[in-house]
Amino acid sequence: MYRFVPQKRRSALRLKFGTAYFCARRQLAWLRWRNCFVRRPEADCIAEIRRTFPYHITRHASPIFRNLSEEDTALQVGKAANLALAAQCVSGAVLEPGRIFSYWRLIGNPTRRKGYQDGMMLLNGRPVAAVGGGLCALSNLIYWMTLHTPLFVAERFRHSYDVFPDVNRTRPFGSGATCVYNYRDLMIQNRTAVPYALVVWLEDGMLHGEWRSPYPAADIYEVYQKEHWITSEAPGVYVRHNTIWRRHFVPGSDGSRILQSDEYVTENHALMMYEPLLESTCRNDEA
Repeated sequence: MYRFVPQKRRSALRLKFGTAYFCARRQLAWLRWRNCFVRRPEADCIAEIRRTFPYHITRHASPIFRNLSEEDTALQVGKAANLALAAQCVSGAVLEPGRIFSYWRLIGNPTRRKGYQDGMMLLNGRPVAAVGGGLCALSNLIYWMTLHTPLFVAERFRHSYDVFPDVNRTRPFGSGATCVYNYRDLMIQNRTAVPYALVVWLEDGMLHGEWRSPYPAADIYEVYQKEHWITSEAPGVYVRHNTIWRRHFVPGSDGSRILQSDEYVTENHALMMYEPLLESTCRNDEA
């Protein structure tokens, strides 16, 4: 049973040392299990990847820019530049059977020295400027695509805040994956006997992605929201909840789809940063 707990205010010193502790733990884990992780792809390998992995298992595209204030325009430009750099680090990654894809291990620390710019990042649900801001758009995309494959999500963190109303949303609320270097990671394990390759690119203001395979896709996955509700936790404080489920279909001999399973994926609980009104039938892409 979910219970709302107001976030504690911690001193800057405690936050600094806490972050350093969790980052160090993650670095040690990466070192210990280094032979299990996917390596960063070589530059200019995409043409070869598309040849070796000719079939796209799933693909998706999400808008990079939002209709926000003029003050945030520069941050959105920085977000696009950051996504372009991060995409180069993960695009072309080959996930062999038994291996693990680690979002942050491939990208590394997004610092200004590496060319990352100030982009929009959410801090306690509020947009702020931060070096490397905007990379959650990439982790959101990869997570959503992965749910439409046989790949196993080994680690994913949900967003704690619901920032934008449901305007033109194309995916269920809470279907993304937040990321904080390096202890809030997105890790995907290949528990199948087939290798997969990730391809990501930016084009015409959109962030595109594909999971590709040497073999055509047979199974079909449908990800959907099964439950959705909003609770009032205090005057002016609303929390949004839902559960995400996935239907798995296999092809029948007559060309039909046979339901193989209908499985629970995850649940989400997010503090709403806007006043809830009548629920809209329109949906917008995950931030």
